[in-house]
Formats: sequence, C-alpha cells, structure tokens
Amino acid sequence: MGMLSLPGFLSCGKKKDFSLSNEKDAHASDSNENLERGNWSNKGDYLLSMVGYAVGLGNVWRFPYLTYQNGGGAFLIPYTLMLALAGLPLFFMECSLGQFASLGPISVWRILPLFQGVGITMVIISTFVAIYYNVIIAYALYYLFASFQKVLPWSACFSWADEFCSKTRLVSDCNATLDGEIIHANYSFITSNNLTCINGTMNYKPVQFPSEQYWNKVALQRSSGLDETGNIVWYLALCLLLSWMIVGAALFKGIKSSGKPSVSALQGGVSVLSQPQLFCRMAPLKLAFFGFLAIGSSCCHFSSGTKVVYFTALFPYVILLILLVRGATLEGALDGIEYYIGRQSNITKLMEAEVWKDAATQIFYSLSVAWGGLVALSSYNKFHNNCYSDAILVCVTNCVTSVFAGFAIFSILGHMAFVSERPVSEVVDSGFDLAFVAYPEALSRLPVSPLWSFLFFFMLLLLGLDSQFATIETLTTTIQDIYPKVMKKLRIPITLGVCILLFFLGLICVTQAGIYWVNLIDHFCAGWGILIAAVLEIIGIIYIYGGNRFIEDIEMMIGKKSRLFWLWWRMCWFFITPVLLMAILVWSLVTFSPPTYGSVLYPAWGTAVGWCMIIFCVIWIPIAAILKIVKAEGNLCQRIVSCCRPAANWGPYLECNRGERYSHVVDSKKEKEHEIPTVSGFVYTQQ
Repeated sequence: MGMLSLPGFLSCGKKKDFSLSNEKDAHASDSNENLERGNWSNKGDYLLSMVGYAVGLGNVWRFPYLTYQNGGGAFLIPYTLMLALAGLPLFFMECSLGQFASLGPISVWRILPLFQGVGITMVIISTFVAIYYNVIIAYALYYLFASFQKVLPWSACFSWADEFCSKTRLVSDCNATLDGEIIHANYSFITSNNLTCINGTMNYKPVQFPSEQYWNKVALQRSSGLDETGNIVWYLALCLLLSWMIVGAALFKGIKSSGKPSVSALQGGVSVLSQPQLFCRMAPLKLAFFGFLAIGSSCCHFSSGTKVVYFTALFPYVILLILLVRGATLEGALDGIEYYIGRQSNITKLMEAEVWKDAATQIFYSLSVAWGGLVALSSYNKFHNNCYSDAILVCVTNCVTSVFAGFAIFSILGHMAFVSERPVSEVVDSGFDLAFVAYPEALSRLPVSPLWSFLFFFMLLLLGLDSQFATIETLTTTIQDIYPKVMKKLRIPITLGVCILLFFLGLICVTQAGIYWVNLIDHFCAGWGILIAAVLEIIGIIYIYGGNRFIEDIEMMIGKKSRLFWLWWRMCWFFITPVLLMAILVWSLVTFSPPTYGSVLYPAWGTAVGWCMIIFCVIWIPIAAILKIVKAEGNLCQRIVSCCRPAANWGPYLECNRGERYSHVVDSKKEKEHEIPTVSGFVYTQQ
C-alpha cells in the first residue's frame, strides 16, 4: 500500500528474478532480445546504473576543490565548455559504441584492432584510481567513527591544537592610549594593562580552524612532505582494511559458483560487466541518494518501505541543503558565494593551461568518460534503445549535482575566510581539505552535530563504495577476459585476491606522507592518463574507422536523423573535440609545473614517480599495436592497413540487427579473430 507509481519508461516491470546465462535459457525474461549476454530489463535499470556510475565522490569532493583551486567561478567557464565540447560528445560516443556492438571495453576494439591498447590503458588507470579512491573512503570511515562522540573532536581546539588554532579572530597587536600617548603594543601587553585597542588599528594573527588542525595533526598525522614518509597511521590502515573488506564482502556475496545469477537472492555467477542486474543491486547505494532508489528497489527486490525509499532518495540533497542554509547564515558567506559565481572569481586563471586540463579531466572523472565503464554498461542495452536521450539526461543530472554541492561548500569557505582574515582563495591548503575541513567545520556548527556528521560521512561512504564496486568488477572482468577458464573456477579467490593486493599497494597512502601520494596519483593518473585515452579514442573512431560510418551505425539503432541533427555532433567529433583535447594536452605538457600539495613542493623524485605511473598506463597502447601488426599477414604496409580495418566479426551482436550493412559479419561462434586474449577473442580475418 502506498508504493511509488513510476512512469512507464522508469518502471522495472514485474518482480521476477533476472538471470543471465551463456545458454539460451527457456526461462529467460521476455524482455531479453540477447539471450546469450542478457539485456537490461528496461530503461530504468540502465539509467539507475549509468547515473549511479557517474555520480559519486567527485561531485561533492573533487569538483568543489578544483573550482576552489582554479579561480572559483572562473572555473565554471572551462567546465561548462568542456561539458558541451568534450564531455557530452565522448559520452554519447561511448554509449553508442557499447550499445551497437554489445561488447565490453577491450573487445569493443574489434572496431579498430590497432587501438585495442586504449582499452587496456583505461583498465590500468582504473587500477591506480581504485588504490587511492579507497583511501578516501577510509578517510570517510575514520570521520564516521569519530562522529560517535557527544562532542565532535574537531569542534574546538583541544589538547592536540597549537597557539594558532581558533574559531574566532585573534588580535596580534594594536594601538592604545597610555598616559595620554598613543602606543603600539602586542595584544598580551594591552590586556595585561587593562587597555583598550583603538578602533581600526588592530592586526590579527593568521589562525587555523580546529577542523583544519584536526585533519592535519590528528587524522593524517601529516608529515612535512613526500620525503618524510613516517609511520603507517594505524587507525587509517584499519579503516582502509575495513573499506576493502566491505568491497570484498559485497562482491563475494554477489558471486555464486553455479554461474547463474539471481538478483533477488543477491547472488551472481558472472561479473558486473557481463551482468547488468548486479549493477542494479549495487547502484542504489549511490543512486538511492539521487532520486532513483524507488526504481532500484522495484527491480532488485528491495523490501524497504516506501518511506525509507523516499528518505534515502533525497538524503544527500537534504544534507547539502542543510549545509548550504547553515553556511548562508554565517558571517562572510556571501564572499564565498561571490568567489564561486561572482566578482571575486579569478578570471586570470583562464590563461593557465592547467585550469583547462583540470576542467577536461574533471568532466571525464565525473562522467566516467574514457574509463571503459560506459561502454560496458551500454553494451547490455537493447539494440534500438535511444542512447542519445540517455546521454543528455545522465550528463545534465551529474553536472547539476556538482554545481549544487559547490554552493554548499563555498558559503562555508566564505565564513572561514571572514573569521581567519584571509582571502577565500587562501582559507585551506589543498583540494582534499575541502571535503575534510570545510564540511566538518560546517557540521560542527549544526545542532546535534554528531548526528549530522554521521549522516554526512555515511553518505560519502556509500557514494564512494558504489563506484569502487564497479571499478573492482571492471578489473576482475579484465582478468576473466584473459583467463576465462581460470576465472570460472576461481572467481571468488581471485576477486578477494585483487582486493588484498590493492590493500597492500594502498598502505603507502596511509603513512604520514600518505596524502601526498594520494594527491600525486590523482594529479597524474586521473589527469594525463584519461586525456591521452580520450584523444586516441576519438581519433581512432572518427578519423580511422570513419565518423560518417559511425553515424550510420548509430542511425541503425536510433533511426534516421536529419543533417541538422548531426551538425553539432559532426562539428564536435570531427574537429572541435579532438582539436580541443589535443591543444589542452600539448599546452599542459609545455607549461607543466611540478605538482604541489597546498604550499608543499614535491621533490624531483616524486614528480619522476608520477611520470613513471602515467608512462606505465599508456605504454600498452604501442605494445598492443605492435603485437597486432606482428601477428597480421603481408608486408609492413599491408599489416598496418589490415589492423586499421574493423575485424571480420565487427558489427551488431545479433544477426537480426545487422541488416544489409553488416550481412557479411562473420559469426563469432564459427570464426576466430586474432586478438589479445579476451573472453570473446576471435582470429582476425584479413579482408
């Protein structure tokens, strides 16, 4: 009684167990047009997973800190341009690519065998990001546990604080009248002699808020720089272990050795990338907070009552709105908002290449473009799904959430700037401080602050875990692509083994210098890497495979469109997007400056390690290309040309969708393609 009634395009249909099988199961759902791979049962499942995959910690943590770092509201200009000129075109391209071929991020490169290394690069970048992403989840866990106190430990300057810790302005010196003469003295002399400062003559000490000192001195035990590794911070290591245990346990529970998943039982026999309904189970952890859990509860058999669904659906917006309202009532809040969208924005920042690079990478980071996951999720759509409208909806929802979170945090920064007598741009040292300094500071000012602190960090925890689930399943799916028989027998120990390995690799990030490592990986891998992958992806598909040919492929799915409809997309795909990305990449390389964490400079060897990480990510692109050329037939020129042609079995997965254009496609069951080992590797046949 009282259950939410959903529109037809969002409803999940009947509550039946959705199962995938490698055989044509007689009991398969009627909505499955692809009985071998399976399909999303309806558009609601797909949208739930896509928005869930895109909306995450990046919206409430990474976007505000990049905005803060890159001139405030000025950053919204390149951010909006990058969304329109790069984010949306690439998002639509990847969704169309996965839906057309019904293949994952590596096998989909049958479209252009020479570029299959791009898919490998995406997976390796995801591995690096998974290492530090779980460290951020560990930070959220630590603050979550710290909230179980009557008084929040960062609400005041306790025993760990130094003389610069204060929530109010501290007078350093001033002018006063003594025996009829005006003197200038420090404030301790003024107070000890019962004198009064003359208005307008007071100078203030630079102060740090308790939340800032708690973050650096207690939570991180931060050292002076990357050179000073220090000890492992044991409680952060335990939180990191717990976060990996949660990820491992969730994926462990999602596995069933029989190989036949049943979502209603929260079990599954194949990975997320070959089982869309497992995303339906995991994505509500995130999307529940963004208005879609009603869908997820319907399709995934959540038995929670309607009231719980409504509560969780609006939960993060309520939290952010409360923080915004509280922040807006504090002195100086207007300065923060003006820095975000007003006259205090630093427009001169737009002349720096790094700002444009950050805008592009944030779009990719937030929308999950050039990571491979969009291709994987879209590969389970029905062939004639309208992927165009899906791309617009997901992108707009994601970016609006980011901008809304920015209002909440900058109102608080404005107050912190007012109290500390500093410009808004100098209130906190670096990006991560926004999530773990500004937000906690606002939470400490709310009534019943421990409750709100718990709810906020619980929200961060769930947002982060959901994305981490998808990332780890991407890695295990890649292993399955290479060793399908081994993974079929040992999926559980291999999945847990991946979690254990990444936990040990992440221990360097929970030392006293850990925050510097987190920042280093984020700067290089989540920046340069995805830019390079995106550039090669669009060049390969548009210029080598053929942009007009790709548009014809899309029209096979969504129907014939007018030239006017394709005008914008042609402009972006053929010219604007690749030129823009190439320009940003080259410009940022030419104007490269070593990374910093706030005012802390990185040593030369630290920068070298960063470059080594990014080289390790992209080196597989030429390696894969060379392997393809070596295994092809003919002279060198013929081999290169053959590797630049689609594989013999490239085209729609189902024969009924191929039409006349792809009637020549070789059936994957009969013919094998020459490919770097994947689950569906087939020997390439030269045409």
